Amino acid sequence: MTRPHNSAACAVPVPKITFAVVTFLVFLIAAATPMKARAQASEAYNVQEIIDAGHNFFGATSGGLASVVEKIFAEYGLPNGYVLGQEGSGAFVGGLTYGEGMLYTKNAGDHTVFWQGPSVGWDFGADGARTMMLVYNLESVGSLHGRYGGVAGSAYIVAGLGFNVLRRGNVLLVPVRTGVGARLGVSIGYLKVTPMPTWNPF
Repeated sequence: MTRPHNSAACAVPVPKITFAVVTFLVFLIAAATPMKARAQASEAYNVQEIIDAGHNFFGATSGGLASVVEKIFAEYGLPNGYVLGQEGSGAFVGGLTYGEGMLYTKNAGDHTVFWQGPSVGWDFGADGARTMMLVYNLESVGSLHGRYGGVAGSAYIVAGLGFNVLRRGNVLLVPVRTGVGARLGVSIGYLKVTPMPTWNPF
């Protein structure tokens, strides 16, 4: 004679164990999420940090910098890197201009970078050579290097400063320029960033 199977007695422990495991996993996810958010926030720059860096860099020409930076932050959030540099005074070759600057990050150190792009005018070297670039979604220093294309409709000019947006994959570059660079630089359609100086813009 077959003994009746007590399904209730066998089934009870399984739901209890499953519930405990699920609860534990939910707790781990909930605990890890704010930690990750805090880590990402600690690697990014806030508005005041960028404004302070820009004022020190641009000097007397930075009257409208706060408005420009606030506009960028409202559109794109917090950058996790920025570049301060200079585009060669009159160093144009074949309609191109060349720049050199320093990439600043909170978690990967500071690194020299170079860039090449189209000329924005023969007087650019005398009246707008300084450039600040905000960098977004930078996963590593190496991911900054490459050719960036312009994002349509991203140009903005106020109080003698202007910016436009360039994209390469997930990485965004937002160059901020003064003087003639602000007036003409917003029309730049591409930019190539390299770890070493080069005359090749392609």
